[in-house]
Amino acid sequence: MNLPPGFLDELRTRTSLSQVVGRKVTWDPRKSNPGKGDLWAPCPFHQEKSPSFHVDDRKGFYYCFGCHAKGDAVSFVKETENLDFMGAVELLAREVGMKMPERDPVAAQKADHRSELVKVMDEAVKWFRLQLKTSAAAEARAYLARRGLSEAAQDRWEIGYAPDQRQTLFAALTQKGIAPQLIVDAGLCAKPDDGGPPYDRFRGRIIFPIRDGRGRAISLGGRAMDPNARAKYLNGPETDLFDKGRNLFNHGPAREAAGKGQPLIVAEGYMDVIALVEAGFKSAVAPLGTAVTEDQLRLMWRIHDEPIIALDGDKAGIAAALRVVDLALPLLEAGRGLRFAVLPTGLDPDDLIKAQGAGAMQKVIDAAQPMVNLLWQRETEGRNFDSPERKAALDKTLRTALTRIADPSIRSHYGEEIKRLRLDLFGTRARPTWQPQQRGKFQPPQSALSSTKGSLLATASGRIDEILREAVILATLITHPALIARFESALERMELTGDDHNAIRTILLSHLDPATVEDRLRRAAPAVLDALMQRPHVLIAPPVRNRTDTSLASLCLAEELAKLDAGRGARREIEDGIEDFTGLVDEGLTWRLSQANEARHRADQPPRNDTAQMGEDRAAMSNHLQSLINSRVWEKKKH
Repeated sequence: MNLPPGFLDELRTRTSLSQVVGRKVTWDPRKSNPGKGDLWAPCPFHQEKSPSFHVDDRKGFYYCFGCHAKGDAVSFVKETENLDFMGAVELLAREVGMKMPERDPVAAQKADHRSELVKVMDEAVKWFRLQLKTSAAAEARAYLARRGLSEAAQDRWEIGYAPDQRQTLFAALTQKGIAPQLIVDAGLCAKPDDGGPPYDRFRGRIIFPIRDGRGRAISLGGRAMDPNARAKYLNGPETDLFDKGRNLFNHGPAREAAGKGQPLIVAEGYMDVIALVEAGFKSAVAPLGTAVTEDQLRLMWRIHDEPIIALDGDKAGIAAALRVVDLALPLLEAGRGLRFAVLPTGLDPDDLIKAQGAGAMQKVIDAAQPMVNLLWQRETEGRNFDSPERKAALDKTLRTALTRIADPSIRSHYGEEIKRLRLDLFGTRARPTWQPQQRGKFQPPQSALSSTKGSLLATASGRIDEILREAVILATLITHPALIARFESALERMELTGDDHNAIRTILLSHLDPATVEDRLRRAAPAVLDALMQRPHVLIAPPVRNRTDTSLASLCLAEELAKLDAGRGARREIEDGIEDFTGLVDEGLTWRLSQANEARHRADQPPRNDTAQMGEDRAAMSNHLQSLINSRVWEKKKH
């Protein structure tokens, strides 16, 4: 539906964001100032105790300084109620008494059709539930009893039964006046190829209703009673209501439980979820007959920042977990990850709870591993790394995996953890110690001298350059605040040095009126602002000197951000190289780099009047150093 111009502005004007958000949070009385529309609370989108979620009621925007969630009343309702854009607009419009504009005829027809399908699904769920009470369902009831599901639990989950007959559901629904085509469109029946009457898709199966986040029945899952059935579990087909790759079993109740602090547990199937919830693990979901999809993963992260994947401990379960790892790597963000709970071999959550109780399941959840551990396990378990070639192959594989992580900060931390795990695996090897030179032969020392790490290679001015670029970027955004929105994503991802730069970024990302940004900084952190803007390299930066040329500032920002990112990448490579050099370089190289480093530091000192000393004469010092290198002074001369 196309909304008329001004409709959303009027809706936002009439809507009180604090009232909308206030239904989901508890305001912090110490930080909040309701009279000024300045409200703070723990974020409803991620688990935290501190109030980092800020609502500016006058401007109608919210922002979380922890998970960076941001938006207005419409986006807040979308995220918390699992609605699409128009659904959120309609909900808010009803609350403030605004009449929705006339809908596009085609869109209206599709929406009406979906509403009819929901009604058909509701009738089918009721009918299947009634069939579970009949004598024909005795075996199904016995099976559910063996699985530990009481009648009360069966009612809670609305479990039903599909008789093993070809057209019983079709006949029951058509007798209620439901059009045959609607029954087919809902995925309950299928048309045969020979053009005969539709037949029931679910026959001789225990039925589990699948509901969306709003609680609407959108499809069915069926567990076969015949052990020889072609498919043990069967889901309804893709329909206008149901996209199995975009939904989760038990989505709505799990989201509510996660909002109350429970961890989100991702199990394999319906019975696992039911067993978990009945045992007290209320926030449990399952994919719908497929491997976890990217859409499902994003849906999980909307429920909880760190879902726990609880899969069977057998080979199939581990393989499924590793597929999730590959899927998740490019999508990781700060504060958003996965953990993996590996169950005992041969047991699923339902089996474990029945055999050992909820306490055993809790122990498995408490021992959930971070995703990096599974990545490492996949590449190392059962393999022998007894040669440099094999170790190099491992390094190459892991580097390839890490390059798939888009977030630079997470990629860096993964690299650090992989290095730690690598050290644990390979340990430290004993290396030949330094021996006196014999007959002019050079023998490698035990390790590089400690001064090597302070050499030209290790203490290059890369970090200083990064700090200077950070300062220019921040100062440019302060000088040209209209560019903040354009470079917001890059600003969020920047790895900043020091609390001062982070404090400035926090205010820049607070969705302030661009005209008030510098004033807000002046009031919140005057000393920090002055220190930044008075730096010589900031004062001479073209976009800072020219406050009127926004195009120039935009180009400069893009260039500085690109150079900063490239420079940091190069520095990390050098740092990795330094680590790899440790214990492998020779004493001569160590000495030469240390001498060069000392020379560089002496050269950086301001010259004194006494130029007689060669150490203060840069040209002479440089020539002398080169002569030492040319003469290979580290080699013992033959007499």
